[in-house]
Amino acid sequence: MESKLLPALEKEALQMEVDDSDALALDWINGRRTPDADQTLKCALTGLTMGTTPAAIYRALVEATAFGSKAIVDRFVEEGVEIGEIIALGGVAKKSRLVMSVVSDVLGLDIKVVESEQACALGAAMFAAVAAGIHADIPTAQRIMGCGIAASYTPDLNNTARFAEIYERYRSLGRFIES
Repeated sequence: MESKLLPALEKEALQMEVDDSDALALDWINGRRTPDADQTLKCALTGLTMGTTPAAIYRALVEATAFGSKAIVDRFVEEGVEIGEIIALGGVAKKSRLVMSVVSDVLGLDIKVVESEQACALGAAMFAAVAAGIHADIPTAQRIMGCGIAASYTPDLNNTARFAEIYERYRSLGRFIES
């Protein structure tokens, strides 16, 4: 039986403004991931009060995940990789409007969620079709074989600016946890 807790938290967290709560999280439950992996680091929650709601903690964890994604995107950009938009696929991308909206706002980038339930296999089939000479190149195979976009997210640039401030607090907390 599926729990009703997560949908309830998601619904309440969607109603919150970016800075409705002082709750801040580091999502390093299994250590920090890329770009500066360190599996010895631990998760942290700060800014909690007696009035902090479960939805505020949930939202802080969602935001922390988005901040981790921002660190990865920022590293790509520092290394000269141009990123104009994000293509997302699978579970969370299709199931959580909150997560995708927050990630779009934090990154300041458009996100498109692909329709396919088997995007990796579809991509492999596209490359195979090109290798077999069925399609001339990858863009042609994508155009002909692609299955479309299930959802799109455009960042709210006001939220992007507000998240930039929170991201600096996230980074500061991360430096503290590392020391």
